[in-house]
Amino acid sequence: MGRLDIDALAVEIAGRVDALPKQNVPSVRAVRREYSKRVKGAAAREVVELAKELYRQRQVHRFFGDELIVYHKGALETLSARAIESLGKGMDSWDQVDCFGRYLSGPAWRAGLIGDETIHKWAGSPDRWWRRAALVSTVALNAKSSGTGDAKRTLAVCERLIDDRDDMVVKAMSWALRVLGQRDPDAVRAFLDEHRDELAARVVREVENKLRTGLKNPKGGR
Repeated sequence: MGRLDIDALAVEIAGRVDALPKQNVPSVRAVRREYSKRVKGAAAREVVELAKELYRQRQVHRFFGDELIVYHKGALETLSARAIESLGKGMDSWDQVDCFGRYLSGPAWRAGLIGDETIHKWAGSPDRWWRRAALVSTVALNAKSSGTGDAKRTLAVCERLIDDRDDMVVKAMSWALRVLGQRDPDAVRAFLDEHRDELAARVVREVENKLRTGLKNPKGGR
């Protein structure tokens, strides 16, 4: 196929999403699937640029651009650590961060496209959203499709943020440990035992609930 007219395509996508009777995730994702088919034969760098333009316009949810990259053969593999950080620039809500971490940075980390040092740098950022991104990126390491999981790298990130009491970071810490707990419950129990007095009470409660009952907040719990 020829070169993409990125500006025009981004405007077209925004218009299609805006015209949806219901702008929920399934409806928007159906539109995304359509456009993934349309850009299937485009160069990887053009698909990345289209995603960046959608982020810039902020007319459609971030996951649209993230998924365009993820579901294009070869697009994610072209990204360096610097490019991935550029894609995350300007994130300012938990849902944007969670899409970025689950679809882009986490899989890129798992694939070796970015190193531990990049994730650790985010964990030390003064920006709450980058700190959350560091934790959310661990989710991809421990997804069911990732084999046995990666307790070492996950817990290394958790240790760096163990004293962080920002609510967005605390919730991400709980999530990271709960997902790891499904792959390596012994490692998570040992981490809780060692750091119980340092972790936020919410993290300890939710993770122990998950390990014991399979639920973050079982019925009858607080």
